[in-house]
Amino acid sequence: MKQLNQGMIICGVIFLFMSSCSNRVGSTIPADPQLTYEAYTPERTDRIISRSEYAEKLEGFWLAQCIANWTGLVTEMDKIGNIGEIKTGAFYTREDWGKPDQPSIWAEGVPSELSPTIDFVVEEPGEVWGADDDTDIEYIYQHLLYSNQTSVLSGEQIKAGWLKHIKAEEENYLWVSNQAALDLMREGIVPPETSHPDKNPHYEMIDAQLTTEIFGLFAPARPDVALIMAYLPIRTTARDNAAWIAEFYVIMYSLASRVDMDMSMKDQVFWMAEQARKHLPEDSYSAAMFDFVKSWYESGVPWEEARDNVYQRYQVDQMDEYDITSKKLYCNGCFAAGINFAASIVSLLYGEGDIVETIKIGALAGWDSDNPTATWGGLLGFMLGKTGVEKAFDRTFADRFNIHRTRVGFPNDGIDSFSEMAKKGVYIVDRAVQEEMGGGVDLEKDVWYIPDQGNR
Repeated sequence: MKQLNQGMIICGVIFLFMSSCSNRVGSTIPADPQLTYEAYTPERTDRIISRSEYAEKLEGFWLAQCIANWTGLVTEMDKIGNIGEIKTGAFYTREDWGKPDQPSIWAEGVPSELSPTIDFVVEEPGEVWGADDDTDIEYIYQHLLYSNQTSVLSGEQIKAGWLKHIKAEEENYLWVSNQAALDLMREGIVPPETSHPDKNPHYEMIDAQLTTEIFGLFAPARPDVALIMAYLPIRTTARDNAAWIAEFYVIMYSLASRVDMDMSMKDQVFWMAEQARKHLPEDSYSAAMFDFVKSWYESGVPWEEARDNVYQRYQVDQMDEYDITSKKLYCNGCFAAGINFAASIVSLLYGEGDIVETIKIGALAGWDSDNPTATWGGLLGFMLGKTGVEKAFDRTFADRFNIHRTRVGFPNDGIDSFSEMAKKGVYIVDRAVQEEMGGGVDLEKDVWYIPDQGNR
């Protein structure tokens, strides 16, 4: 991993020319050899989406998710508050960006090996991004959907995929609910029973958020279908608030293909968030957390104050029935879905659609900081596309991915490329458009015809 300083790298006119030429103008995505494409007569109300343009957006998703994931890992678990046996002192502020990284709760006094300072961590062109738990199970789910030629995975298919591609022993890059679910699968238990509170005590942890956002991209502009596709993968590890939070992210990812592109990035992101908020049960702590953070954003206080207020309300005072602190978990539930959801909303709202600023705030906000950064990096990267991500950072990046850093059993010794990963994603959408949405694929025009939810 290479550190990217605050000023980043200015490439000037040459970069702008190259990036403008890399936008796949005139290119098309060929047919999926595993799918029989059916004739379809478009309706006037169908949404039309270019498959090749969507592929470029999927490349942006994978690229930006990697940038955000690895950047967030520098500060992961550095700052979790002062409750319980593990005390880490004051939280980071914006003034800490570019300054020395402080040790995490498990680093025994040693800062991150990724970067001596809190900064962007990237791979240069010609190098290879490593998989991590924010990207690898999404990669597995994409592989399982395509190889099983389905849009909706069964519990048995999920179980078989996990057992094949995840090592049974450490270091297998699984924690809390994901690890508990794998252990249950090895005992023969099938999702969704792997998240049942009587079997998996970690069902309220963050795990489903890391592994299922991508289902929103497999159902562009159709969050109703995205939720069907994501239902069982989410409940492989999560229930209740943890599941609703994961669905919040899935909805936002799907709505990224439905939002009014004439609006500013800030307005697009805020509209998507408001739509996803409607899905959260009104009496849930996840809904209360969203509303609480939004209220502080609208009051005009700095993001650091909003974050500190989140800590006080939910970990100190245990308001809105968020009672993780009373359970006296390791690191006071620093892996929990709830507190990390609240932190993610801080970075989303205060980032205002700016991918660089959103990742910075997410990395500095505290707790399991690589997870919210990866979530929003992936979403904003999809909205920008690969070219837009490169423009935002004024540089180019590596475009290959090593899934075997954390997982096993894939072709080519685990080396893949964002372009091939994106093409497979397009093929999954092809099938979902036909089989789940009742729409059509026009290979000659290289477009999808996607009926609105009410016309399904």
